[in-house]
Amino acid sequence: MPTAMKLVILDRDGTINVEGANLVETPDDWRPLPGALEAIARLNHAGWHVAVASNQPGLGRGLIEIAALNAIQARMHRQLAAVGARVDAIFYCPHAPDEGCHCRKPKAGLFEQIGERFGVELHGTPAVGDSLEDMLAAAAVGCQPHLVLTGKGAALRGQPLGGNYPAHTMVHEDLAAFAEFLIGRPLVARTARPDHGGAAP
Repeated sequence: MPTAMKLVILDRDGTINVEGANLVETPDDWRPLPGALEAIARLNHAGWHVAVASNQPGLGRGLIEIAALNAIQARMHRQLAAVGARVDAIFYCPHAPDEGCHCRKPKAGLFEQIGERFGVELHGTPAVGDSLEDMLAAAAVGCQPHLVLTGKGAALRGQPLGGNYPAHTMVHEDLAAFAEFLIGRPLVARTARPDHGGAAP
């Protein structure tokens, strides 16, 4: 019997944490946006699994090492745990923009990996990000795209979305506003693929 589960996919930089002019290169550079960690806690407490899909071009450009990225992610996990929150899995593209990979957003590779890992069909799965690339990658696999007006999205505050955005993109002030929206709406649960048997650990 397929198992119903609730999954949401989040971008990292500009959605969960502050995205400045420079890349997040050290743990000290990683600073959560106001209310973002608490928003993830609210999602968790409402039964949602959370996966992160993030472009990390600094790896491909040689600006950051895997060890540094792991340390940054460890800092994020610690700060999440401090507010009773968790992220179940982090998927990232390690390639530079000119490498032509399939995983760098706006391509859909990271989302496809998440679907495989969790064993779910992604159609209708809510996906949150702060950029056009996030929205296009989400829409490419049938996710429901949700744009937050933080990070790169802050430039769109008070402006209509351009025609390049998927027509069904929803807009929220920040991750906290998205969480409030998602928790308050009727649930359409994702169904696990029978050969996977449910969510990944």
